[in-house]
Amino acid sequence: MKIVLASSSPRRKIILSKLNIPFIVDFKNIKEPKYDTNLTPQEYCKKLSKMKALSVSLKYNNALIIGADTIVLLDNKVLGKPSDKKNAYKTLKSLSGRNHKVITGVSIIYNGIFHTFHDTTIVKFFKLNDTEIKKYINTNAPYDKAGSYGIQDYSAIFVEKINGCYDNVVGFPLSKFYNELKKINLCL
Repeated sequence: MKIVLASSSPRRKIILSKLNIPFIVDFKNIKEPKYDTNLTPQEYCKKLSKMKALSVSLKYNNALIIGADTIVLLDNKVLGKPSDKKNAYKTLKSLSGRNHKVITGVSIIYNGIFHTFHDTTIVKFFKLNDTEIKKYINTNAPYDKAGSYGIQDYSAIFVEKINGCYDNVVGFPLSKFYNELKKINLCL
């Protein structure tokens, strides 16, 4: 079975590689719509994952297509990727000392099967000081990440605890993905 990861995220590629299965990466740069308040955050990230999977699905016959999208939620507000240092600073300051949710939607397309699910992890940050935040945003690491941080990099020192799947916070809930495949009778 040919497997296609429809994502530009190098982190998702690394996580999926843990399954020791061959796959390719193919994606289209899609314009993500602004958050639609008529949708729940879970529905929104599942919608984005569907868009990513569908964008490449017509190129492949008999292939398993995987699309994913991750959002960060604080006080029911979606925190996207920061546009600049000022925005990254503001976002990290708002997460300081607080719990937030990381939600990843995943869509699977295979031979007429269309299955979408999400996973949620709660992350609590330590109280951050300005020096820590500025040091991190000066690394340029936050700018391609929802919530302005990547738990797998220097900002790991911000994290007091997580409740849920670590891989989900990085961008792909691998164990849930594997178990969702079993639910729909797909074996890798």
